[in-house]
Amino acid sequence: MEKIEIDILDDVFERFLSNFQLFRDRDVLRHDYIPKRLPHRETQIRYLGMIVAPILKMARCSNVFIYGKPGTGKTAAMKYVLNRLEQKAVESATSVKTAYVNCRLAGTEYRVLTSLCEAVNVHVPFTGLAVGEIFDRLKQGLEVRKVSFIAVLDEVDELVKTRGDGLLYELTRINETLTKGKVSIVGISNDLYFKELLEPRVLSSLSEEEIVFRPYDASELRDILLERAKLAFYDNMLSDSAIGLCAALAAGEHGDARRALDLLRVAGEVAERKNTNPITEDHVREAARRIEHDRVFDALTNLTTHSKLVLFSVYLLGKADIHSAITGDIYEVYGELCKEVGTSTLTQRRVSGLINELDAMGLLNARVVSRGRYGRTKKISLAIPRASFRKIYANDEYLGLLTSFTPTCLKGKHTRN
Repeated sequence: MEKIEIDILDDVFERFLSNFQLFRDRDVLRHDYIPKRLPHRETQIRYLGMIVAPILKMARCSNVFIYGKPGTGKTAAMKYVLNRLEQKAVESATSVKTAYVNCRLAGTEYRVLTSLCEAVNVHVPFTGLAVGEIFDRLKQGLEVRKVSFIAVLDEVDELVKTRGDGLLYELTRINETLTKGKVSIVGISNDLYFKELLEPRVLSSLSEEEIVFRPYDASELRDILLERAKLAFYDNMLSDSAIGLCAALAAGEHGDARRALDLLRVAGEVAERKNTNPITEDHVREAARRIEHDRVFDALTNLTTHSKLVLFSVYLLGKADIHSAITGDIYEVYGELCKEVGTSTLTQRRVSGLINELDAMGLLNARVVSRGRYGRTKKISLAIPRASFRKIYANDEYLGLLTSFTPTCLKGKHTRN
């Protein structure tokens, strides 16, 4: 049996090595690749550069809040500016440190602070300290090293939604206790309504400067793809119509450059596996089908716990044949699910905000309907197949059993799978 498996893999690998070379460098189509030039973001980059420039003379620059939909170039532009700033600081012998932290990946205040400490060469253990102790060590490290520090908190909305804005408040006030070190905060959010979650005292400190990144249009996405394609593929391996279709599909989904790059990369991989060239519109359409399946899986598995519980609430309501639930119905089931998994409940206002976010992600359908003289109400239903929902969460050791849970408020009602 083992011999057969090795022969099969040998055949796969040999075919790949002997086939024509379509990709010159596929990594340039990845999200984390920072190109030497960012088309159609020159204005934002220049403005960010002007904001952070004072740090090169050891002056504290303004805090910045950057927001816009996913795939609009926020992270790429900020990383581009940080890279150039660090180069210029070395040239001018200025003590500048920067840190980039993705708050969704970090997950907790402890890990966010640990990442900031590491950026200024302050060692803290992976676990075991109080958050306040780590914060004190960060401040001490900044003072001793006399560092001008820029901390970029990407997807900061995810931290605030799950942990509140306490850490953000402390970071925006940190300069009040520093005499030698200086700290500036850059917050990046995909949630256009994120500011509504912040206390006024935090918002006023964080939003000293604001930049909005609007979605790309089809023409701009085409320019981005053309530049990346020159680096990613060998000559004559990509049809113009394939680039145009990638740009058009991504422009139809809120102008998401990540979506456009994913489509182009996966279309290339489809052509590569079929040993065909050039990449055509058919390859792009097949790539779109594959990505859609993966998108739903990634979206569902990477949600915060409370967002997942809201989705489970809508799923269980549908199981009880309540297919167009209102926010009050969802909140009642959500409250029971929180008790079942042992977590505290959010307010109904916050849950309503999560419903809006899940609707924007395409995981829920939330439509406003008129009730005549009784006003208007929002009817909410699951936007993905119930079978897919069950399958994706079946192996979730934390929430998997909830698909068969029956909340008290739904007992006695007809249920189905």
